[in-house]
Amino acid sequence: MLVSREYYDFLVIGSGIAGLSYALKVADYGKVCIVTKDEPKESATKYAQGGIAAVMYDYDSYEKHINDTMIAGDDLNDIDVVRMTIKQSTARINDLIEWGVDFDKDRKTGNYHLSKEGGHSEFRVLHYKDKTGLKIEEALLAAVRKHQNIKLHTHSFAIDLLTQHQLGKEVKKSDPGIECYGAYVLDLKTHEIITMLARTTMIATGGIGMIYSTTTNPVVATGDGIAMVYRAKGGIEKMEFVQFHPTSLYMPGVQPSFLITEALRGFGALLKSKSGEEFMKKYDPRGCLAPRDIVARAIDNEIKISGDDYVVLDCTHLNKEELIDQFPTIYGKCLSLGIDITKDKIPVVPAAHYLCGGIHVDKKARSSIKHLYASGECASTGLHGANRLASNSLLESLVFSYNAAQDVLQYFSDIPFCEEIPNWDAEGKIMTEEMILITQSRKELQSIMSSYVGIVRSDLRLQRALDRLGIIYKEAEILYEKSVLSRKLCELRNMINVAFLVIRMAQERKESIGLHYSVDYPRRNKYR
Repeated sequence: MLVSREYYDFLVIGSGIAGLSYALKVADYGKVCIVTKDEPKESATKYAQGGIAAVMYDYDSYEKHINDTMIAGDDLNDIDVVRMTIKQSTARINDLIEWGVDFDKDRKTGNYHLSKEGGHSEFRVLHYKDKTGLKIEEALLAAVRKHQNIKLHTHSFAIDLLTQHQLGKEVKKSDPGIECYGAYVLDLKTHEIITMLARTTMIATGGIGMIYSTTTNPVVATGDGIAMVYRAKGGIEKMEFVQFHPTSLYMPGVQPSFLITEALRGFGALLKSKSGEEFMKKYDPRGCLAPRDIVARAIDNEIKISGDDYVVLDCTHLNKEELIDQFPTIYGKCLSLGIDITKDKIPVVPAAHYLCGGIHVDKKARSSIKHLYASGECASTGLHGANRLASNSLLESLVFSYNAAQDVLQYFSDIPFCEEIPNWDAEGKIMTEEMILITQSRKELQSIMSSYVGIVRSDLRLQRALDRLGIIYKEAEILYEKSVLSRKLCELRNMINVAFLVIRMAQERKESIGLHYSVDYPRRNKYR
């Protein structure tokens, strides 16, 4: 197997809003490489329909947005982080505008057209129709491609981080002396394994949705960055808080699921049973615009009570022209399946959507490993607490990537490359032709997580999940040690790691709070 070495001031793993915005902030000062395992636009950012929350006008305020975020997060948020993030919102929106993002404006006033989503007390979600994320991703990628200091390493899989472990030294969990020197990266086209030495490294690999059978996440969301940091003995936290989006289009067997944005409910769509009964007021006085954890549990309960496969989202009472104008992507997708949302109700079910935990970072996006940063969904910043407020994720990515850039630029040039790191040793590896071993293990893992570690959990279900995952883990490790590396094999390994973290941290939390709901423990806050 071919091996080579490359050197960068800034190594960025991931090509969504977190990775791209960070790269643009540091690129004027040094050599940047963005590693992405697929096409660069294939990220969760691309699929974000609703938009990005920010305080833009006088009728709103930072304090209102802060309060909404704390309530949604069941007060498990870090209040200082919440304040810092929300108060940066206006400035970070201006960054996007300067990079070429055009948000929708009100035709009459010329102001930005703002949507309202579940948990928000005001209209504050900037958007571009119902494909905001795609607009942002395209604008950032265009800016990245124009910058001469940025290299896009596409179809390249980051295998593991480089630390003292590769130097033959013992590395213990959360050791304050661990340092990151870059990463081993597999070029999926040439099968070359590159030793990428970097002064600093940013993990921006997104979420973990693919560990579930039903998810709105793109197929790249296999928890790679979190798994790499876990194996490097970095700090990981709050993995039990997996957000299930209440409304994905009911399409059995299709992965990823098509998201039906919360903004549609903010526009006036109503959740109903298949028989036509509105049910959300039974669960929360805020009805269809309650926070996502409440709405997802309500739908889950309604499905279990009725025995139906789904509930419906009713848009038929809304203005037809405005509905199609605001939500053309949803309208077109549903119409392609024979569902005219102006006349027909949309069948919906909850789907794994967003991870509120991940790599522990501070306000400057610094992980517990020196010279290693994390931003975006893979990072646990303290913003979301036990449940993410809708449309706060894109904002979080911008803020923490900005903070990371401001921090790293003060010292990166003083960090030497670690030349002692050896190249990857592939001796003794054989090419396995038994892809069925990988695909079957992946399906089993997804089935375990969906059945036992979903919206509603119990001690018994979690233990059963852990026991069954242990068997898959042992089989996968044997396969990994013997086989020539492939994307599917590396992803399986990472998915097993993050699934284990979700289960273990769910077992450790002896209360029901936010997104972690166990039938064995009472809720901390009665109003939730």
